[in-house]
Amino acid sequence: MEKKMLVEGMMCNHCKASVEKVLNAVPGVSAAVVDLSAKTAVVTCEETVTDDALFAAVEKKGFKPVKML
Repeated sequence: MEKKMLVEGMMCNHCKASVEKVLNAVPGVSAAVVDLSAKTAVVTCEETVTDDALFAAVEKKGFKPVKML
């Protein structure tokens, strides 16, 4: 399944890579792709992965997950 989230606070490619890395580390996530200009992250994951788990991972890195799209 795919989930798309809006993430604020990313300013550069390093930020993009950090968000992708932390999302890919969430158990059940098979891929995470961040679009820096759109401020979105598309996560391919198992159905058991919760929005809260993805939000928590992003917040832990210091970015602000705004909402699921």
